[in-house]
Amino acid sequence: MWPDVQTAYGWVHQLAQVLANDERRSADELRQWVTVLLTELADQQTAAGSLAEALTHFRKVTDSYWPGLFACYTIPGLPRTNNDLEQFFGAARYHERRISGRKVAAPGMVVRGAVRVVAAVATRVQPVTTAQLRPLDLEAWRTLRRELEQRHQARRAQLRFRRDPARYLAQTEEALVKLTLPT
Repeated sequence: MWPDVQTAYGWVHQLAQVLANDERRSADELRQWVTVLLTELADQQTAAGSLAEALTHFRKVTDSYWPGLFACYTIPGLPRTNNDLEQFFGAARYHERRISGRKVAAPGMVVRGAVRVVAAVATRVQPVTTAQLRPLDLEAWRTLRRELEQRHQARRAQLRFRRDPARYLAQTEEALVKLTLPT
């Protein structure tokens, strides 16, 4: 490697080792270490040669992540990366595409996507029993079903209109005329 690449690699690698936190330092200690490393990187950036611009970008991105960069060291159980969360969303997208046969998200994802993703995450963490699926408040469940059905009707009407606007408008007009005529 060229000297400028080795220097830049050394700074970034050293920063990664500090953030790995094998020594189990506190968040404040880590924040101080990273501040020192970033200051050193800024002071000696000219030694990076052709990679100086990349290191400037690296410092800018690090600054943008700074407010949440050390949260994983203060909150027990909080992962350092969001890879697990991205895997949940990726799995939901994969299964949706596999079920629907589409390359992109199905229109149903707009209506029920949030529920499906939450259900996928929850069932991975703890399997759901049939007793847990039974609604506790039957009237609230019926209200929710009515609201969902109204959304489905609206989406079906939109689809029918997009497919054949003239036919949709004629059917709608016919239904309105029937409502106004005496029986």
